[in-house]
Amino acid sequence: MKAFAKHRGKIATLDRSNVDTDQIIPKQFLKSIKRTGFGESLFFDWRYLPDGKPDPNFELNAPRFKNATILIARNNFGCGSSREHAVWAIQQYGFHVVVAARRQGSTNVPAFADIFRSNCGKNGLLAIELSEAEVEEIFQMVGRFSGLEATVDLEHQRITLHLDEEISFHFELDSAVKNRMIHGLDDIGITLKEASAISSFESHHNSQLK
Repeated sequence: MKAFAKHRGKIATLDRSNVDTDQIIPKQFLKSIKRTGFGESLFFDWRYLPDGKPDPNFELNAPRFKNATILIARNNFGCGSSREHAVWAIQQYGFHVVVAARRQGSTNVPAFADIFRSNCGKNGLLAIELSEAEVEEIFQMVGRFSGLEATVDLEHQRITLHLDEEISFHFELDSAVKNRMIHGLDDIGITLKEASAISSFESHHNSQLK
């Protein structure tokens, strides 16, 4: 998996909560045995009209969001089934980062569903959790400034909006996820770091023992 240290890109907003994985990549596109080709079907039911043409009313089809690489959404993004295809589709569309809002108070709502967040870390898609107030501020800034870009600095866990007076937000991230993303390590890569120990064990292990 590709290492992630710092990324600058255009922001796109998806003003929806509870975006589930069947909305991200509908079930009919899960038949492929490959891990490629899912980007064109991202948000398929929202993105296209019945005749296959792009729906002009869907947020991400707006010309101002063309080539955006940072996606901002509301609460509970990636809920539903555990399909990894949802992460692949987001990445293959062109997004490197997804930011979502957590709600805290009398009713706590997560920014991301747990399994989706885990799949992001394992596949190199950075999932950033901010407060509702911080996400709302980003929505407002994107609405006011067309083509707004941000830089995501993983080492310092900071996302910065490039305005005349820059605005930055700090985000928390599990240290193990941060380490694997900075070094570009998927599960296989993490295992291969112990290749010498594995080889040593295999060379001394009696294969007749259970």
